[in-house]
Amino acid sequence: MKSSPQEHSVTDRKRSRTIARVAAVQALYQCEHNKTGAEPVLKEFASFRHVVPNADFADGHIPNADLSLLNKIVRQVLAEQSLIDDAIKALLPTNWPLERLDPVLRSLLRAAIYELQAGTPKEIIINEYLDVAHGFFSGDEPKMVNGILDSYKRQDGNIS
Repeated sequence: MKSSPQEHSVTDRKRSRTIARVAAVQALYQCEHNKTGAEPVLKEFASFRHVVPNADFADGHIPNADLSLLNKIVRQVLAEQSLIDDAIKALLPTNWPLERLDPVLRSLLRAAIYELQAGTPKEIIINEYLDVAHGFFSGDEPKMVNGILDSYKRQDGNIS
């Protein structure tokens, strides 16, 4: 049975938002690694990462990403990073400083905590970022992401 154009459109939109989240984690990592702000990194992503249907992650591209979501996540995470980092620190064991986290994991948690705070349904965000974590990590990191995001959700997700 074929899917309707409406079903296909919803699936494409969900996928483009998932891809934007993966790209946001990459962009946030790049901002931290290069010690730069959002704009140069977002410009590089838009100009050189080829946001087109035939693009492939393996080639360093971001196929069909929702650029407005990507831009929003990166800009807002950087604008609110100290509050977001405080929220993450509060969820980590006291003997585990934020700086000890893998930088990609740190970027992923920053993006996820921002989105949880922004009002997107919490179950959707947790599931999306768990999928993203599985894409980046093959060890215990996805379990850690799940635990941190679930704890944040139970605290009602307030960072301010």
